[in-house]
Amino acid sequence: MKVLIINNDFRVYWKGRLLFLHKYLASQNIGFYAIELFGKGSPYTFDTFNNQENWWTCLFPKNSSDELSKNEIVNTVFAALDEINPDIIISAPIVLYAGALGIRWAKKNKKKFIMFDDAKPVQFKRNVLVQGIKDSIIKQSDGLWLPSKAYECEYEHLHTKSIHYFHGFSCIDNSMFKPSRPNAFDNNVLVCVARLVPVKNMDNLLKAWQLVEQKNTNYKLNIIGNGPQNELLNQLASQLGLKRIKFTGTVDNTDIPACYHKADAFILPSLSETWGLVVNEAMASGLPVLLSNKINASEALLTEGGNGFSFNPLDFNQIADVILKYISLSPESKHSMSDKSFEIIGTMDYQNMGNKLVLGLTEINSKPFKKPGLLAGFLINLWTGKDDHSAWDKLN
Repeated sequence: MKVLIINNDFRVYWKGRLLFLHKYLASQNIGFYAIELFGKGSPYTFDTFNNQENWWTCLFPKNSSDELSKNEIVNTVFAALDEINPDIIISAPIVLYAGALGIRWAKKNKKKFIMFDDAKPVQFKRNVLVQGIKDSIIKQSDGLWLPSKAYECEYEHLHTKSIHYFHGFSCIDNSMFKPSRPNAFDNNVLVCVARLVPVKNMDNLLKAWQLVEQKNTNYKLNIIGNGPQNELLNQLASQLGLKRIKFTGTVDNTDIPACYHKADAFILPSLSETWGLVVNEAMASGLPVLLSNKINASEALLTEGGNGFSFNPLDFNQIADVILKYISLSPESKHSMSDKSFEIIGTMDYQNMGNKLVLGLTEINSKPFKKPGLLAGFLINLWTGKDDHSAWDKLN
């Protein structure tokens, strides 16, 4: 079996996943290839295409999508797929170039198609017509690869016997974050790792922290990350009279684990997260987690009172109450939460991802080709996809 995964770009977390999957699938006698379309234009501008693997290529390493014509993109993608000729294509969402062209090529060549997606449909506002067109195309998939089982309810309207659902790609290299020794929980530090943009809801976190400081807990808040709201949030912290807060700024990926290891708990107050992989990082570091109930990862990774607490991100009083609730726990309870974080995140690792992918590929490969109907076929051949990251850090 020959499998190819295609995306507009593979940045940050995807790099480790692809390297693992190539080696793991080879051990299962499955050939694995990766194509990313653009070397520029990613929202993760700090991370560039730099791999040297002969099975993983970038079609336009020096270009973003807006520097190319649609015909150039289409012809180059199809030529690359023709050359590799995979049995199964795993693709980014069909709204993107990679997904739209991936499913078009698969249907034209009578191959199997799997779509992965870490966003929930409810998080994106589309009119009925647009959503109907999108669903008509997705229904032609042979499989949907989702972050966790909790996502399946979002696709109930697509549930048919011909679509195979499986999970587990929203994972990180847990071993990178495992501390060398148990946490003593005497750092008195809460850590938040987030880009400083409105959707991360840092202003409400600062307002909540003012209430925490008024209780004289001796805890510090360390905010790691940068972004367009940096100056505004520093000004707000000053206006609120916050004394025990630190804006660390951008930290190199290799230094992030040490930041988690110097904290007692992790907090993320986002108004929306398609998943939230920093939650994985914090839990792989053994931290209890305090999470907004709008973070998708919390459905799979947070056990209320077990490894942390949830809160309404729009209510800074509730955020403060949850922080104080955690701070007041006994050392034994904090250690127990840490153990639970390790236990839960152990089910979201590379090995689990590989195992579930192999089972999914085997199941899908055993089924006959799924020929689209006339309308679906027309839509697939009409839609080219896009590369629009304008809303990636905004609340829709």
